[in-house]
Amino acid sequence: MKSTVVTGIGVTAPNGLGLEAYWDATLAGKSGIEDIKRFDATGYPAGLAGEVPDFRAEDHLPGRLIAQTDHMTRLALVAADWALKDAGVDPGAWDPFDMGVVTASSAGGFEFGQRELQNLWSKGGSYVSAYQSFAWFYAVNTGQISIRNGMRGPSGVIVSDQAGGLDALAQARRQIRKGSRLIVSGGVDGSICPWGHVAQWAGGRMSTSRDPERAYLPFDAAAAGHVPGEGGALLILEEAAAARERGARVYGAVRGYAATFDPKPGSGRPPGLGRAIELALADAGVAAGEVDVVFADAAAVPDLDRTEAHALAAVFGPRGVAVTAPKTMVGRLLSGAASLDVATALLALRDGVIPPTVHVTPDPAHRLDLVTGQARAARLETALVIARGYGGFNSALVVSRSAP
Repeated sequence: MKSTVVTGIGVTAPNGLGLEAYWDATLAGKSGIEDIKRFDATGYPAGLAGEVPDFRAEDHLPGRLIAQTDHMTRLALVAADWALKDAGVDPGAWDPFDMGVVTASSAGGFEFGQRELQNLWSKGGSYVSAYQSFAWFYAVNTGQISIRNGMRGPSGVIVSDQAGGLDALAQARRQIRKGSRLIVSGGVDGSICPWGHVAQWAGGRMSTSRDPERAYLPFDAAAAGHVPGEGGALLILEEAAAARERGARVYGAVRGYAATFDPKPGSGRPPGLGRAIELALADAGVAAGEVDVVFADAAAVPDLDRTEAHALAAVFGPRGVAVTAPKTMVGRLLSGAASLDVATALLALRDGVIPPTVHVTPDPAHRLDLVTGQARAARLETALVIARGYGGFNSALVVSRSAP
């Protein structure tokens, strides 16, 4: 069976714009969580977010694209450009049907949609942009990336909240196995506007703390919800032999994946996360003892933290594997979260270092070897990335430093 490898990464994250800026900040434990700047959140119950710093779309994109896109899509287009450049790929030199795009989304262009709906209510339909017809759409990132780069191969979008970034990469791997040469995949998301903020608040899992160092504390006894964020990562996936043939630099291989869905609350059946982990390891042909580090979902909701910690202890044993949650530096990025974790895992494998989980004092009851305080040097070959979406989605993905 064909092996799938990652040859390029593009990152737009709250603690770093660009791959190496993000990685340097992450290893240093630098957080991008601050007071919301995109709108006045003074009167809202939650006022913190991870916003991508110093991003000026006009520095990266033509004006015609800026006029027709939401902030989220602009971030995604730039991340795709950077990922392709990182992979050494000029899309114009490839057969357009050999290249596809599979992204994850949570809700689409909320900020654009809010603005146009306000125009509709306050001024009338003639003041609504024609671009509203697609700028809000959850598949818009896939569409705009494919159009900009002339990619006409298998494409799609996955909607499974925080789990989406892993699910998209898994779908991309399927397309590579079916014969596609290159797939741009992952997630870049963001709904930091009044409408999007209230929608996320309705989920009941956001932290109300106004202290950036105390607001998002997964696996801590003081855990009381998460901080939202924007951004994510897009990755270039190729078949391993073809990538080697063209002389591509390889970050690592996508080895295994699985997804499950939690049973209905009150059913008495156990959550599905542990099963997703077991199935992903089986798909990768990797034993639990061969996993060197886990990038946790890290919900920072007490019940969900207990569920994740229990699943990890059941598979790896109490404190049986190093665990980290660098998303404490950026917030939970909706569909962008998991692909950013995969990018971070690949960089950790490359450099032999586990980034820290900042600001957290681990609750001993969770029985986790949680990497906190500062980055930890380690010999790393294989990483597991976990993601869960609101409503019961569970996904797990295994990456390794080298292809099998």
